[in-house]
Amino acid sequence: MVGALDHQIRAVLLGAPGCGKGTQAQRLAAALGVPAISTGEMLRDAVARKSPLGEQVEHVMASGRLVDDGLMAEVVSERLDRPDARRGFLLDGYPRTLPQAETLDRLLARRGERLEAVVYLDVPEEVLVRRAAERRRADDREEVVRERLEVYRRQTEPLVAHYRERGLLRPIDGDRPVGEITADIVATLRG
Repeated sequence: MVGALDHQIRAVLLGAPGCGKGTQAQRLAAALGVPAISTGEMLRDAVARKSPLGEQVEHVMASGRLVDDGLMAEVVSERLDRPDARRGFLLDGYPRTLPQAETLDRLLARRGERLEAVVYLDVPEEVLVRRAAERRRADDREEVVRERLEVYRRQTEPLVAHYRERGLLRPIDGDRPVGEITADIVATLRG
């Protein structure tokens, strides 16, 4: 499983909250030799580097508002411009909506790039709720988890059909041991 890809990979990790995207992103980054880029990490990094964009993002985040699609696209674009993303990347948490997916396509097209794959970690809802309960964090109460899942169904789940229609979707059974999931994803992306 270890060893960088011999070709570039630009992929999105997609799935409901608690499906294991963050865990898989880190494991895949190490296995494939490309950066795992999460939206939360991008926002924190832009703020920490005190870039002009980071200052804008910091102001929005400090006010308690969500970063809008336009500003989020700028953050993603800035992150993808960094040297470590030249060989490819794994996006975790972006896009979350159809308009963001369209923005990502335009952003990549301007760079002469395109998505190669969208890895969809498929995990049954009851498993997601159980996993959240096992973490025992304050924001992982069952009603909060179910609300997050409802938001996911409304805003993000339409991306599954969108990417399936484009032939990019790579469904992976996410209700198995972590190592098995990683091995399947690596095999799929190397395919």
